[in-house]
Amino acid sequence: MDSDLIKLVNRLQDTFSNLGGELDMPQLVVVGSQSAGKSSVLENIVGRDFLPRGQGIVTRRPLVLQLIHTPSPDPAAPTYTEWGQFLHIDKRFTDYNEIRKEIEQETFRVAGQNKGISKLPISLKIYSPDVLDLTLVDLPGLTKIPVGDQPSDIERQIRGLVVEYISKPNSVILAVSAANVDLANSDALKLARSVDPQGRRTIGVLTKLDLMDAGTNALDILTGRVYPLKLGFIGVVNRSQQDINSEKSLSDALDSEAEFFRNHAVYRNIAHKNGTKYLARTLNQVLMNHIRDKLPDMKARLNTLMGQAQQELNSFGDAAIYGDKNQQGGLILRLMNKFAHDFVASIEGTKVDISTKELSGGARIYYIFNDIFGHALACIDSTSNLDNQDIRTAIRNSTGPRPSLFVPESAFDLLVKPQIKLLESPSLRCVELVYEELVKICHNCTSVELERFPRLHAQLIECVSELLRERLGPTSEYAQSLIEIQAAYINTNHPAFISGSAAAAQAATSPAPKPAQPSRPQSNEPINGAPTLEDEDESSTEEPVGANGVLSRDGRSVSSTLHDRTRITGSAPTAKASSSKPHPVQGPRHSSAHSQATQPGAPGTSPHSARETFLNYFFGQNGPGPIAGSTVERSHGPAPVPTGRDISHAETAGPTGLMAGKRTLDGNNAAFDMKSLGKHIEAISSSEPGSQITMREEMETSLIRSLIASYFSIVRQSIQDLIPKAIMHFLVNYTSQQVQNRLVASLYKPELFADLLNEDEALVAERARVKALLDAYKEAFKTLSEVNLKPI
Repeated sequence: MDSDLIKLVNRLQDTFSNLGGELDMPQLVVVGSQSAGKSSVLENIVGRDFLPRGQGIVTRRPLVLQLIHTPSPDPAAPTYTEWGQFLHIDKRFTDYNEIRKEIEQETFRVAGQNKGISKLPISLKIYSPDVLDLTLVDLPGLTKIPVGDQPSDIERQIRGLVVEYISKPNSVILAVSAANVDLANSDALKLARSVDPQGRRTIGVLTKLDLMDAGTNALDILTGRVYPLKLGFIGVVNRSQQDINSEKSLSDALDSEAEFFRNHAVYRNIAHKNGTKYLARTLNQVLMNHIRDKLPDMKARLNTLMGQAQQELNSFGDAAIYGDKNQQGGLILRLMNKFAHDFVASIEGTKVDISTKELSGGARIYYIFNDIFGHALACIDSTSNLDNQDIRTAIRNSTGPRPSLFVPESAFDLLVKPQIKLLESPSLRCVELVYEELVKICHNCTSVELERFPRLHAQLIECVSELLRERLGPTSEYAQSLIEIQAAYINTNHPAFISGSAAAAQAATSPAPKPAQPSRPQSNEPINGAPTLEDEDESSTEEPVGANGVLSRDGRSVSSTLHDRTRITGSAPTAKASSSKPHPVQGPRHSSAHSQATQPGAPGTSPHSARETFLNYFFGQNGPGPIAGSTVERSHGPAPVPTGRDISHAETAGPTGLMAGKRTLDGNNAAFDMKSLGKHIEAISSSEPGSQITMREEMETSLIRSLIASYFSIVRQSIQDLIPKAIMHFLVNYTSQQVQNRLVASLYKPELFADLLNEDEALVAERARVKALLDAYKEAFKTLSEVNLKPI
C-alpha cells in the first residue's frame, strides 16, 4: 500500500485543484537561481526532453509535474507506452515536443509575452514505465535585475511566488545550486533556510560538477561538512549546451554522468550516492516518508475541512424541498415570520445584532422626533415675516370704513392664522423622514437563508413598502389637519395665552398704578373745553362700560377703552405738548393719574416710558375721563393728527373729511378728488413705514406682535407633541401590527411558491461545488484511513 501513497496524493491533488480545496498536499518544490539547471534536473529524472529552453527566464508559471509509474507494456497493449496529459485540456500527448509547445502556449496565454510571471500553475501528468512516482513543482528561477521588458519588480514577484510554495509545511524543498559558484552565494539555500531553519525538509542538489575549476571539488559540500542538511546533498551532471545543440539523448547523458562519477578521483568513493538515478530514488523515498509523516495532520485537516464544508452546505439549504408544496409553504411562512419579526424588532430596538457604531432602527425615529423636528419648530420665528406695514394694513382693513376705538380681534385672527400655517411644512417633512426611515429598516431586514431567494426577498420588501405607502397618505393628511384645526379656532381664552399676553405687554416697563375711579366735577360749566356732565351722561348711555372703564366682552376686541378714538391724543407732538405743559388741576377725578404721567422728574418714570406704558395706551396720558387741556392744545400747540386711513402727512392741521381737504400728494392746494385716490393709497403703501407710524400705531403693532408670539408658542408646543403621536399611531404602530398579516395575505399563495423560491444561479452552482468538495473530502478521508502505516 505504501507504493500507492504518491498516486493517492496525486489523485487528491487533482480533485482539490479542480474544486478549489484548501488541503496542502505533500510535494517536492524545486527552487534555484536562473540557469542553475533546475529544468535539466527534471528532464533527467523523467528521462525525456519536454521542458522549454532558451535565454533568460523561461519558466514563468509554476509547473506541477506528476510522474506516474506504469507497468511494463503488454504485446496486446496500445502502441504507445508513455504519454503526457494536461489538466486544462482533455488530450493525451505522446510526442514530448508537443508537450513543450503546449507549455509555451499556455504560459503565453496567461503570463503574456513580456517575460512576466503568473501564480496560476500548469498541471502536467507523465505516465511512463521508466519513472518513479513523484510530484514536483518547478518554479521560476530567482533573478536579481529585470531584463528586457520585464517588470521592474520581477525579483520581488518571483521571490514572493517561491516563498508561497516552500513555506507550506507539507512541501519538501529541492534546493538546486551550481557547484561552480560559491555555496555562500546560493539564493536557493538562503530562501530554504528562511522557512526551514533546521534543514529538516530541504534536499540540496549540486549541478555543474564537471564545470568546476581544475583542482577544486565539492566533496566537503556533498558529505555535509560545509552546510549540513538532514536529507543531505546529491551531485548531478547535466547535459551541456553543446550536448543539447548536438541533440545528445538523455540516456547517453545518464551514462556519461555515471561514467564521470566512477572515474573521478575525488567522487569515485561516493559515486553510489550521486547521480540522477540515485536522486530519483531518494526523492521517491523522501516523498513517501514525508507523506506518511504528514498523514495524521492531513486527516485532522480533512476533518476540519469536512466540518466547514458541511456548515457551508447547510447555509445554502436543501434543494430537495422544491418538489413538495407543503415543505415549500412551510419554508416561505417561516421566512415571512422571520422578516416581520426582524422589522418590528428593529423599530422597537430589541434586535439581536444592534449596531454600536451608529443609530439604527427606532433610535433614528426618536432622533427625527426630538432633534430634527423639534429643532425645525424651534427655528421658526413667529413674526419674522411680518413687518410693521403688514400689521398696520391688517388693522386698517379689519375696521372697514369706520374708525376703530381699539385693536380689532379680526386683525389678530387674520395675522396669526398664516403664522400657524408655517408649522405645516416641518410637520409634513417629519412624516416623510419617518416613512423613509421605515423603508430603510425594511431593506435592512435580511438573513443568510433569505438571501438564497432573491425574488422572495424582493417581494417581501415590496409588500412592506406598499403598506408604508398606503399609510403615508392618511398620516400626512392627519398631520395637515392638525395644523388646520389649530388655525380654525383661535382660542384667546387659553390660560397660557392670557398670562403670556399680559407678561408680553408689560415686558418693556413695569406697569403703572391702576387709577382709581374718578368722581364727576361739581360745576356744570365746561372746564378748558372738557365736556359737561350731560355730555358724559349721554356718552355713557350709548356704550356699555365694564369695570375700570373697559368695554364688556360683547365688544369683541383684544383691548378695550372707554373713550372715542378722536378724544385720545394720537400723535407724538401732541403727547409731547401735553406732557411738557401741565394744566391746572381739573378735579379729583384725574389728579393722581395726571401728576404721575406728566411729571418728567417723577421717580421710576420718564417721558418716553410714560408714553409707552400699557395703561396709557388704553386710557390716555391723563387718565380716564375727559382729556384736560384739549382747548389749550388746539389753540397753542400743534394740531392733532387725524387718524383717518388715507392721510399721508401730519404736519399741518385741517379737516379730516375725504373731500374737504385741500392737500395733494405734492403738497400744493389743489383739490383732493376721487381721481387721485388710487395714487394716494399707493403712495401710502409704498412709503417708508418708519416715517408714517404714529405712537398709537406703534403700540398697536407691538401689542399684536406680542399676542402673535404668545399664541404661536402655544400652538407650536401642541404641534410638537401631537405630530409624533400621530405618526406613531397612523404609520409606525399600524405598520408594525399589520406587516405580518399583509405578508401572509399577499404572498402565501401556492401558485407563487415555485417562483418565490427560485434560487440565484450562482448560488446553485456554489452549492454544487461545495457538495462535490465535501464528497471529495469524505472520500479522501476514507482512503487515508485505509493506508498501511507500517514503516519501511
